[in-house]
Amino acid sequence: MRYRQLGASDLRVSIISLGSWLTYSGGVEKHQALACVHKALDLGINFIDTANVYGRGMAESVLGEALAGIDRGSYVLATKVFFPMSDTDSGLSRAQIVKQLDASLKRLRTDHVDLYQCHRFDEEAPLDETMEALTTAVRQGKTRYIGFSEWPLDKIEAAAKMPGVTRFVSSQPQYSMLWPSPQDEIFPRCADLGVGQIVWSPIAQGVLTGKYTPGAPPPADSRARHASMGAMLPKRWLEAPVLTAVQQMKLIAEKEAGLSLSQFALAWVLRRREVSSAITGASRAKQVIENAAAADCEVAPELFARAEEILAPFR
Repeated sequence: MRYRQLGASDLRVSIISLGSWLTYSGGVEKHQALACVHKALDLGINFIDTANVYGRGMAESVLGEALAGIDRGSYVLATKVFFPMSDTDSGLSRAQIVKQLDASLKRLRTDHVDLYQCHRFDEEAPLDETMEALTTAVRQGKTRYIGFSEWPLDKIEAAAKMPGVTRFVSSQPQYSMLWPSPQDEIFPRCADLGVGQIVWSPIAQGVLTGKYTPGAPPPADSRARHASMGAMLPKRWLEAPVLTAVQQMKLIAEKEAGLSLSQFALAWVLRRREVSSAITGASRAKQVIENAAAADCEVAPELFARAEEILAPFR
């Protein structure tokens, strides 16, 4: 496993990390989730990402169980706040940040997280109130650093200009060969501000594994066939022209790069030095192993260029 610095923090995170969005919030059996977490740690994956809203606390509780008894200094733990946890609990107000962080720490069975992230921007909460609450959480030792996910550039700039508050060190955008837009503006500006990228959905929710083929039903054990996990997968990514292009790219990955398509897609994401870590989901330990192997993959730039050309009409 290889590691990169997370923005201007002193956190060194594995370039392949383990997420828990759909999988550990009820998408897979708990024993499978526990096995995936332990396999990830065995392979040197030290960064684990979750959020309070994943299963409304379920993913955090599963991770709390999985990490119980493991040296707290051996892994980097991140969670998030914003989305509704009840009919009355949501957003980034001071009261919500205090309440939700304490609840997350309880479920995670720890006295602090390494990274606390604003899951989206809150148009209703004053930005200064949000930043002051996050700064208090850092000063209290409940989180070491703070970050954001999918914030617009003007809000990132506004937070960076505020005096007397803790600075963000991480951004968590969606980023993959099918969703490359953050690299145009978000990546370079965040780099100027000391903000590293932790990207989600780097294999496009499994589409960039090549498991889906045009004209064929999704495999029975795939995300697309799962009642809850499949609902979040963009339907356009399962259309025949996209899947045909993905199969063409799979040939490049396997025949010319000597990699699985998922490893090829992860290597493409990690070619950008602004990316500190790529968050991968896994429902089985063998998927963790395959994803972790992408940390060592080197791909000729011309192969990436050809793959990008194939996908260009669908990005």
